[in-house]
Amino acid sequence: MASELTVIVVDNFFTGRKDNVAHHLANPRFEVIRHDVVEPILLEVDQIYHLACPASPVHYKYNPIKTIISLLIQFRKSKFSSKFAAIDSWTNVVGTLNMLGLAKRIGARFLLTSTSEVYGDPLQHPQVETYWGNVNPIGVRSCYDEGKRTAETLTMDYHRGANLEVRIARIFNTYGPRMCIDDGRVVSNFVAQALRKEPLTVYGDGKQTRSFQYVSDLVEGLMSLMEGEHIGPFNLGNPGEFTMLELAKVVQDTIDSNARIEFRPNTADDPHKRKPDITRAKELLGWEPKVPLREGLPLMVTDFRKRIFGDQEA
Repeated sequence: MASELTVIVVDNFFTGRKDNVAHHLANPRFEVIRHDVVEPILLEVDQIYHLACPASPVHYKYNPIKTIISLLIQFRKSKFSSKFAAIDSWTNVVGTLNMLGLAKRIGARFLLTSTSEVYGDPLQHPQVETYWGNVNPIGVRSCYDEGKRTAETLTMDYHRGANLEVRIARIFNTYGPRMCIDDGRVVSNFVAQALRKEPLTVYGDGKQTRSFQYVSDLVEGLMSLMEGEHIGPFNLGNPGEFTMLELAKVVQDTIDSNARIEFRPNTADDPHKRKPDITRAKELLGWEPKVPLREGLPLMVTDFRKRIFGDQEA
């Protein structure tokens, strides 16, 4: 919007909120369409940022079929459409196919937001784009991991088979204002818990690592990728690596030094380490994150505090 482009947002609001874009609604260059990308849509656009998919474990495990659906169902969709009409978010496969089909019909450039989860529980650290990953295809997280891997496959098949202009971003953990408060992701969990004077729940021993990038850095990375001449995939993440206990300490320092930590059994297939190698993005996109965790987190806390407590004093 700051670049004075016309922007159309397509969202089924399964995980999003209309309030997140309310400040743009009066702008004549902005439009919101309530629509699920598993159903075809025809738009006239130059670029498609395909970000649709539940990204939080709470959301993508709620109904794994909403996250990935067998290719067989897509290819025989007309036969099974009435039987499966109630399953409304087949975003990783059916949604991606629909958006790729749209891009092909109108000649738009297509950007897929994939994920660091394609690396699974990595045996290589940090992760580079040439690493093929270590994913459990039958695990509880596989609906998301394998769904995104399939989406990457489809994107590259359209590029090679239909000469479609495509871009692929592999996004690492991202945080910032307007996140869902109770979506189960670790940063939003810790921030909401600390504000509510609840224990910070650490799963396992807390030594597993993640890398956290502020949302504005991600947006700049996606735009650089879309406007550039390189297909990718590109890792878009902050290479600053934190254990869960270190993250909890940053949240304590930012919100409540007396916040208690409560350990719980770890979840299945939880990756032990996660850190992006962003050499490729630096060299080819001229991109790297600018906002360190200790600067970005207070901005998120301000937003969460306002939404949790309203006008009341926290």
